[in-house]
Formats: sequence, C-alpha cells, structure tokens
Amino acid sequence: MQKSQKKEAMVSDQERQELNAKARQGETVVPGGTVGKSLQAQEHLSEGRSRGGQTRKEQLGHEGYQEIGQRGGQTRKDHQLGHELDSKERQRQEVDAKERQELDAKAKHGETVVPGGTGGMSLEAQEHLADGRSRGGQTRKDQLGHEGYQEMGQRGGQTRKDQLSHEGYREMGRKGGLSTMEKSSAERVAEEGIDIDESKFRTRT
Repeated sequence: MQKSQKKEAMVSDQERQELNAKARQGETVVPGGTVGKSLQAQEHLSEGRSRGGQTRKEQLGHEGYQEIGQRGGQTRKDHQLGHELDSKERQRQEVDAKERQELDAKAKHGETVVPGGTGGMSLEAQEHLADGRSRGGQTRKDQLGHEGYQEMGQRGGQTRKDQLSHEGYREMGRKGGLSTMEKSSAERVAEEGIDIDESKFRTRT
C-alpha cells in the first residue's frame, strides 16, 4: 500500500515538473492560471480567480451573478449589432448617394426625375421646385377647404374649355396625356410624328 502511494507521488512529482517547465515557457497549464510563470503561480492565480468569482457570487446571490453574466453577453451582442447596423446604414447611404448622382446627371440633361420638378436643371433644384409647388397647392387648399379647392379646379378647367372650344380643349388634353417622366409631350409629338392640331389651342374671340 505504501509502495503504491510512493509510486503515485513520484508520478505526480514528474508530471508537476513537466507542467512547471511548460508554464515557465509561457504555456497556461492550469485553467484560469493565465500569466503565471510557474505551475505553482498558475495554481495560485487560478484559485484566487475562482475564489474571487465565488465571493462575488455569494455577494450577489445566484440570480444576480447570472444576471451580470447575461448583461455582459448582451452588451457584447448590442455592440456587435450596433456595428452591423452602422455597416448597413453606411451601405444604404452609399447606394442613396450613387442613385442621387445618377438622377442628378439625368436632370442636368433636361429630364424630369422628380414628379412636379419640371424645369429644374439638377436633382436638388427639381426637389425644391416639387416641394414648393406641393406646399403652394397645399396652402391654397388649406385656405379654401377641400370643396373650394375642387370647385376652383373645375372652374379653371371650364374657363379654359370655354376659351378654346370643345375640340381645342380635347386636343390639348391629348397632348398633355403624351408627357412621361422621361419625355415632354412636345418631344414625343416630334419624335413619334403624332398628329396634334395646335391651331385649335387658340382662344375664341
């Protein structure tokens, strides 16, 4: 029995010497013993850290200790999520900037790229025009009320119809219906050879 214990002690000593040599070379041979420069130092560090954690656990109670661990994990998760959202936002802004550049180039070539922005020679100019026209119409609508605004539109159309005659009014409607986002009605009439009798647009005397 004594021989067996002696043999185990010798094996244990031999193992400790090997582990001690590894620890001196910078290896962590004891879980939680990081930075210790000998087997004994790593054992002390590991034990101290374990005790420190246990003490904190006793102070907080099991649930509090668990909560603190979850919070740490959540903070890391939130941090990572924040990075991902920042990255997505940056990508979206880059796409938006690219799209705006393309639309701006089209606007500079005379295309209407913003509904209601006709006449603007840049994307920003068209946005301002559309916004101004929309606000102007809304202000007038607010002043008159929905019915008054509708009535004014009907009266304006009727007055123009009375001035032009039925045929001229219909002809003007045809021409107006030809305009698209890409081309004005005049461009389409010229390119496609559509027959519009503009002599009918003259007001009746």
